[in-house]
Amino acid sequence: MTNYIANSDHYKAVLSRVQSVKHMLWIGTADIKDLYVEIGKEKKPFLALIAMLIRRGVEVRLIHAKEPGPNFREDFDRYPVLFDRLERVLCPRVHFKMLVFDGKDVYVGSANLTGAGIGMKGADKRNFEAGILTDEPEIVEQSMNQFDEVWMGKHCKSCKRREYCADPIA
Repeated sequence: MTNYIANSDHYKAVLSRVQSVKHMLWIGTADIKDLYVEIGKEKKPFLALIAMLIRRGVEVRLIHAKEPGPNFREDFDRYPVLFDRLERVLCPRVHFKMLVFDGKDVYVGSANLTGAGIGMKGADKRNFEAGILTDEPEIVEQSMNQFDEVWMGKHCKSCKRREYCADPIA
């Protein structure tokens, strides 16, 4: 399966998959802001869903380029499990947008983890976005390798943007 994803299909085809993750979810995004999802019949912060996954034993890794805004931080504070068990890396060079679902499927595209990017915003308020959702093993593997290189700090020692990095890995 390889699908081209455009605009509001990001929420329908990509973000909706997060709820069904069983083992691991890796998220890479440049920007992270207010993002809401439907859980049952309720609209809740995306972080509520992440907290629920973590409590179920799902490994969640998040790489993002800058600190999120105040609303996101308030939501973060409402879910104590995130303090202890959400794995997070801040890298100012990250610009990829990627979600890896259980190491089997991957979304790679333009949509940030924001309401106007991958979220629930209406068609007249959202960004124009494009991406690919696939289970093609080679693409999943290459995506995971790139994510893991950043996660493990492969580029930290030679990075020319260390002055902007709050917590260099090496």
